[in-house]
Amino acid sequence: MLQTPKSYRGMVTAPHHLAARAGIRVLEDGGNAIEAMVAAASTIAAVYPHMNGLGGDNFWLIHTPGKDVTGIDACGGAAANANIEFYKNKGFDAIPSRGPLAALTVGGAVSGWQEALKFSTEHWGGTMSLARLLEDAIHYARNGTAVTRTLANNVALKRDEMDQSPGFDETFLVNGELPTEGQQFIQLRLADTLDRLARDGLDSFYRGDLARAIAADLARAGSPLTLDDLERHQALLVKPLALQVAGHRLFNMPPPTQGLASLMLLGIYDRLGISEVDGFDYIHGIVESTKRAFRIRDAHVSDPAYMEHEAASFLSSDLLDALAAEIDGEIALPWPEASPRGDTVWLGAVDNEGRAVSFIQSIYWEFGSGTVLEDTGITWQNRGVSFSLDETHHNCLKPYRRPFHTIQPALAHLSDGRIMPYGTMGGEGQPQTQAMVFLRHAIYGQGLQYAVTAPRWLLGRTWGAKSTSLKMEDRFDPAIIDRLKSAGHNVEMTGSFDEVMGHAGALVRHPDGLIEGAADPRGDGQVAGF
Repeated sequence: MLQTPKSYRGMVTAPHHLAARAGIRVLEDGGNAIEAMVAAASTIAAVYPHMNGLGGDNFWLIHTPGKDVTGIDACGGAAANANIEFYKNKGFDAIPSRGPLAALTVGGAVSGWQEALKFSTEHWGGTMSLARLLEDAIHYARNGTAVTRTLANNVALKRDEMDQSPGFDETFLVNGELPTEGQQFIQLRLADTLDRLARDGLDSFYRGDLARAIAADLARAGSPLTLDDLERHQALLVKPLALQVAGHRLFNMPPPTQGLASLMLLGIYDRLGISEVDGFDYIHGIVESTKRAFRIRDAHVSDPAYMEHEAASFLSSDLLDALAAEIDGEIALPWPEASPRGDTVWLGAVDNEGRAVSFIQSIYWEFGSGTVLEDTGITWQNRGVSFSLDETHHNCLKPYRRPFHTIQPALAHLSDGRIMPYGTMGGEGQPQTQAMVFLRHAIYGQGLQYAVTAPRWLLGRTWGAKSTSLKMEDRFDPAIIDRLKSAGHNVEMTGSFDEVMGHAGALVRHPDGLIEGAADPRGDGQVAGF
């Protein structure tokens, strides 16, 4: 479990082994890291459908040796018909969390694949056909894949929430019964949609016959989204946020993601001068840094078109110094209610040219809105439930506004020339797990697989968790747990490898071409290299 796989020609890591295999097959056939990621991303949409899908969003960080890191923001905005009055006139004080009224933002995921492949063609000379890249996804959707434990568990746990979600039972039950681990799970309508994308091109998801079919599905289900909303959507090329930490240069996504919080957390922690990993000071320091970063996030981060301050201004040395100075090394700051959960997949790829991708894809909560489109078989996200119906709120609902995102991929240029794409799913746990993986490996020198496998904690909420306590796996030293409680942390113990901690992964490419990879034993993934 703790041996870190190594190879030289290419590597892919994903939280489902079939997605990693789809990606590495592309690299073996001469494709590049972006092409491998599209293959892996489409495949994981088919084989891990409770965590991501075509009706969700994604974000990319793309590393090209000798060039600036490129970001792709494939976040869909709210429907033109979705405004505060729309919901209040229906008697809601908050956006419903499930059902077609929760399906109020465009699914941007396919546009992210499209923009990344355009970048691949223009800058990396990518030539692999779309039909080749989607063939594994089409195969597994049409011919079936084995139900994973996490899919079976989540269908059982969440089915009662799906009364208002058309298409859920028809899609996620097997022969009318709750699925069991290992059963064959087939999605014929999704296979046909993927096949149409392979034939007609990815743009057809938003413009053309497929887009019209999707829009008709959305209307039939009762979503406020229309064809016009699909047609106006475009993925965005963006400049990532960046921060120097202990001589390393870290990259993450700008708003509307919480990438700012991920960088702030590490910037604050770096100023605490903690020299040893795994002790009280390490855990307390990260948790208290998290609280300061989250307070900034919760007060300011939304669609950047509506933000009063540039996100990069919160990465100033003066502010990070001041926030670090607030931290008491022995006493925990009382923690308020935290923000909602999320459900996501993170994947990474490195090719033999040293090009790297850090990628994340999500439908927000497990199964998103729970609404599965009748003809196209697409499960639509519920990312728009992060909007407020209070018009004075900094993230209030407006037509076309892009929602706040917990998801964000991470990438680091290490001071010795190594390149490290890394990330995780897990709502509020994402910045925290990113920090743990980066610090353990890059700062404290632990092996990459150990850094991912090591015991983790989570302050706040994630998918499937309602409490905002400091949740800790039971592999921590009991004496440290007692000291954390004495310091005022509201500790809640979990299992040894609890899925609530998310599914993390990481890759590291050395200057001599060696690639190392890690996958999370909490998930169903693996590292595939050649």
